[in-house]
Amino acid sequence: MFHPPKVLYSTEREYRQHFERTYCKHPLTTFDGIQVFFKKTDFAHCMYESSNRDGVKDAFSKERAERIDWIKSTLTNPLADLYEGWDHRTRSGDPDCRVAVVYEDFVVVVRIYMGRNAIIKANFVTAYVADNSIAKIRSMPRWDKNKSRWFAMLAQRSKPR
Repeated sequence: MFHPPKVLYSTEREYRQHFERTYCKHPLTTFDGIQVFFKKTDFAHCMYESSNRDGVKDAFSKERAERIDWIKSTLTNPLADLYEGWDHRTRSGDPDCRVAVVYEDFVVVVRIYMGRNAIIKANFVTAYVADNSIAKIRSMPRWDKNKSRWFAMLAQRSKPR
C-alpha cells in the first residue's frame, strides 16, 4: 500500500510546531465521522519512547516523528484495520479504545467517548511503530462500534418510546 511521505525536519521543535499546527487547532474527523481531539501534551506521548523499555518516555524518536503525518492518513483511511485496544486493568479488550492500522506496523490509538449533545467523539491517545507488538494488536477483536458503551447508549437514546 502507498505510504504517506515521511516528514523530515532538523529539530524536535519543528516537529512539535507541525503537530500543534496539524492536529491541535481543530479536531480531525475520521473516515467514519468521529471527531478526534488532540492536546499539545499528546506530542510527548506519541513522539517520545522509552530508551530503557521501562515505560519512561525519555527519548525523542525520529522514527515516530518522521511519521507524524501518518496519524492523519491512518485516521482518515477507510481501509484501516480497526481493533479493540487493551485495558490493562481488566486484562482484556476495550471496545471504547480503537486502534487503527494501515501502513506497515504503524498504529494510531484513540479513546471513544460521548460529548455534549450525544455526539460520539474521541481523544487521541498515541501513535507509534508497533514492531514488537503488532501481532498482539492484530490478534485483538476487531473494533465494532456496537460493542462500545457510547454507541450502545446513543442507540438506546434514539429508540422510540
